[in-house]
Amino acid sequence: MDSLETNPVETPPRLLSERLLLLLLAAVQFTHIMDFMVMMPLGPQLMRELGISPEQFGNLISAFSLTAGIVGFSVAPFLDRFDRRHLLLFCYAGFALGTLACGLSHTVGMLMLSRALCGAFGGVSGATLMAIVADVVPPERRARGMGIIMTAFSAAAALGVPFGLKLAQLWKWEAPFLTVATVAGIVWIMLWKVLPPVRGHLRDQNSALSGKPTDFFSLLANGNAWMGMLLMTMAIFGHFTVIPYLSYYLKHNVGMDEKNLFLFYLVGGWVSIFTGPRVGHLADRFGKLKIYAILVACASAIICFLTNTGPLSLTEVLLLSAVFFIFASGRFIPVQATVSLAVPTSQRGAYMSLISCSRDLGIGITAFVGGKVVIEGADEKLLHFNWLGWIAITVSVSSLLVFRKVRAVE
Repeated sequence: MDSLETNPVETPPRLLSERLLLLLLAAVQFTHIMDFMVMMPLGPQLMRELGISPEQFGNLISAFSLTAGIVGFSVAPFLDRFDRRHLLLFCYAGFALGTLACGLSHTVGMLMLSRALCGAFGGVSGATLMAIVADVVPPERRARGMGIIMTAFSAAAALGVPFGLKLAQLWKWEAPFLTVATVAGIVWIMLWKVLPPVRGHLRDQNSALSGKPTDFFSLLANGNAWMGMLLMTMAIFGHFTVIPYLSYYLKHNVGMDEKNLFLFYLVGGWVSIFTGPRVGHLADRFGKLKIYAILVACASAIICFLTNTGPLSLTEVLLLSAVFFIFASGRFIPVQATVSLAVPTSQRGAYMSLISCSRDLGIGITAFVGGKVVIEGADEKLLHFNWLGWIAITVSVSSLLVFRKVRAVE
């Protein structure tokens, strides 16, 4: 891989290779996703131990996402004014402290506030991370670069979530958050030691640093930028509509033992660790829209079966997990690569923050909507979960029309 010396990044004397930098940023993304994902499989335990309803659990998930979206939009006009290294270090530290606060929470109210704190810092650090990737990886390798970053999702599912669930089952629900906070602290130290300055966007005289307050407003007036944000929002709706209540559904409707829930994430995550980079390679080679369309078609069929099925054996559930992670999660690789090309470098930090807002607000809205749609039956089964499946499928198919309208300007 090319060294960062050929990219718009100012580096210290000891250069990082592009691949090593991507792996380091993937570690940051791992903790972001781990923090968010571990909430969902903990659903049955949190509802039982905190005495909350499915709707209240949905609100806990929404607290992270909605706060991330609101804060991300508020600070977006200023993100391109700073060295991305300094911004990432600051926001990632806030995220780690918020995760620590989750592990120290003892009431629903405290947990809600802690989740909001995680979202406030996590959303901005995630947007900054994606802006760094887009800055250092050229367009012809962008999908592959995003594929490496997106494997953090798979790693969190394959390693983090099962480990977190086991910790929660053996000790208490706070344990996974304390573990993530510890890992985030270690990753922060690595970032501080080896992450080079990322200032190429500051050299562009059209950057927000040039003192033109209208630059951000010109971004908001950019129809192509809005198409990218709409695409990300629809991709989220097509996936996270079913995710928050999946563990509860697998336990009470499909018949999966709670102690085996970690296997669903373990198998799916391990498979997609290997398929994620391959999806990125295929998207670069054959076209992002074509690969996205194939992934959407396969994911829709899987979601239809998953949300309308009855009791299944453990083997059948794990097979379903593998194909679900490959196709449903894989959709985000061509989407992220495409939206990263929608604006010039000088506006990328602000735009990635807006993309992050679109993603986080989408997750928050889907969790809120899901809490209004599904209800707990008298036999503890989750009712109307298939309605969420049909919503996810409809939005996923419709997103193909939006994908076609996003133009690459880089």
